[in-house]
Amino acid sequence: MSKQSQVLKGQRFRKALEDSGLTGAQLARILDLENDQNITNWKARGVPAYMVGEVALTLIVEREWLEGKDVPMRTPSTERNPPPPANGSPLYVLELMSPWDSGTPLEADEVELRLYKEVEVLSGPGKIPRKEIQEVTGPKLRFSRATMSSCGVDPSNAVFAINHSNSNHPLILSGATVGIDTGMTRIVDGEMYAIDHDGHFRIKFLQRTTSGIKLKNFNSIKFADEDYEFDQIMAQRFVILGRIFWWSSIRPLTAPPLI
Repeated sequence: MSKQSQVLKGQRFRKALEDSGLTGAQLARILDLENDQNITNWKARGVPAYMVGEVALTLIVEREWLEGKDVPMRTPSTERNPPPPANGSPLYVLELMSPWDSGTPLEADEVELRLYKEVEVLSGPGKIPRKEIQEVTGPKLRFSRATMSSCGVDPSNAVFAINHSNSNHPLILSGATVGIDTGMTRIVDGEMYAIDHDGHFRIKFLQRTTSGIKLKNFNSIKFADEDYEFDQIMAQRFVILGRIFWWSSIRPLTAPPLI
């Protein structure tokens, strides 16, 4: 790589970082880097090839632009702000929701997410039932590529599942739909993850410890922290499915009070 190319890539990384509103330390934490020195190096030489995709998704810029190519910094799918209003029209207008079903064609900026859920399977000579987390056929969830890009999620890594626990009430209600980034399984302390715990789907805040992993809940009054050492993690089929990047739920009139 030429010196001129390194300088250009470094300049573009500095611009993208400044435009994102993140500090170097914050970006290093999001990317799970060991220290801030990587960020300092990238400001001078640009982002290395093996990290440029993840950095582009995180900073919401085009990957090719970050690589120093002659392309726009952003396209409509990575644009942060809406265009300015024309002719003095209001900036925000409430519009009716457009209903859709499985037969409605996808829009250009939409992708269908796969559904993952707990299923009971038969295994072994005696066909003893056990739980597994599997992709199932049936309903799909439509999601905006631009929204996933703003969350640093590659659409090919996105799946969804249904929460059936009150451990994170009222942040995430029982019955809520959650979006999972299966491309992000590294533990960033304080982030929320979907877990396959011996075939059971669980949503927990994860924190690394010197001997293993701590599972924490938003509803910490009713649900105590759980500590697992490395040998327990291996023995209990403990798998991090991915980071929770989105959640939503309906609110029926007959639902119990939130507070």
